[in-house]
Amino acid sequence: MGQQEKVSTSLAGAVSEGISASLAAVDAELDRRYPGDPGTRQPVHTVYVPGNLFEAGTIRSWGDQALAALDEHAPDAASFAAVLGLSDALAEDVHARVRAKLEREPIEDLRVDFEDGYTGAGEDQDAARAARLISEAYANGTAAPYMGIRMKCMESAVRDRGIRTTDVFLTGLLENGGLPEGLVLTLPKVTYPEQVSAFVRLLEEFEKAHGLDAGRLGFEIQIETSQSILATDGTAAVARMIGAAEGRATGLHYGTFDYSACLGVSAAYQASDHPAADHAKAIMQVAAAGTGVRVSDGSTNVLPVGSTEHVHEAWRLHYGLTRRALARAYYQGWDMHPGHIPTRYAAVFAFYREGFEAAAKRLSAYANHAGGDVMDEPATAKALSSYLLRGIDCGALDTAEVDALTGMDRAALDRFAAPRRGDLTASAE
Repeated sequence: MGQQEKVSTSLAGAVSEGISASLAAVDAELDRRYPGDPGTRQPVHTVYVPGNLFEAGTIRSWGDQALAALDEHAPDAASFAAVLGLSDALAEDVHARVRAKLEREPIEDLRVDFEDGYTGAGEDQDAARAARLISEAYANGTAAPYMGIRMKCMESAVRDRGIRTTDVFLTGLLENGGLPEGLVLTLPKVTYPEQVSAFVRLLEEFEKAHGLDAGRLGFEIQIETSQSILATDGTAAVARMIGAAEGRATGLHYGTFDYSACLGVSAAYQASDHPAADHAKAIMQVAAAGTGVRVSDGSTNVLPVGSTEHVHEAWRLHYGLTRRALARAYYQGWDMHPGHIPTRYAAVFAFYREGFEAAAKRLSAYANHAGGDVMDEPATAKALSSYLLRGIDCGALDTAEVDALTGMDRAALDRFAAPRRGDLTASAE
């Protein structure tokens, strides 16, 4: 060893203590507002089904319709790959995984819709029926990992109806076995943070009425209006909405068509890759970063129905939009038709399988201090492990193959993906 250097300081310990004391409130605020990602599974999509059409067999029906679309319009791996432009190396694997997913778990997140998509005449009855069917699905193992409702918004014309539907649905869940772990509520068309606060008060009152733990009920905020992005004072209203949710917000969901229409975008150009959509989602993404609130992209209204030529065109569009969103770190989107599900999973599986080996080797090299041709930092190791975990959760990757290349089990990947604040130097054990 070389000569030990003499270490000298000039400041008394009281200086450091005083600075820490002056920042104590900021430290607490950082921990409160930016707890980081919750580390739970995020679904790759949300499907919404009108409340008057939702049935016990809806999930299986969507899966069967998606499989039938594959059988009719791309019956084998080669034809499916040709439509989407998948490489020969990915074609068989992606096709097999898509079919297996459609057979095993066709929908990851389902919202029974009592807002734009609802045309029923008896909302009380439909909300009560949705609660019963969802409870039964969780009890018998046929539920999607996440399920819930989208109620009407907090605007005056429909406020009372939205409150009542929420009450009927949640009460029905409790009467049919309790609140499922995968329960999700979606509050649409939010324009002011005060509307979020009002929904928080509603959920608080419901929890008190039934002796539930405070904060048991969370919800997503759907961003569908220009006012939710830019407030009248020029600030980002969406950031204030996250604060107004008082820790209950779980997601921000972009509403492609309502938002586009709000800005005056003509119907032919309303799409999730329009510059107005990119701007809104970028604001949402920055506002949500570090808060534990996740961002979801919107949907396409171009349905893969009709002739094989049209189905292929719609598939290519949907596949391209999904891949574009994934590259921009929007890991979730909305699907409007069973025919969208094959290309949702094809895009997601291709995204993770294409980058799997490189990500696994980079993470392994970082964890083992082995170096390599890329000099990664702790924050990049966090991103690499999160990428691998997302791939495992959706079925794009297998735990065994990730373990084989990284030398890490799920617990080790979790430690890299969610290090403690100020501890981004986490290492595998």
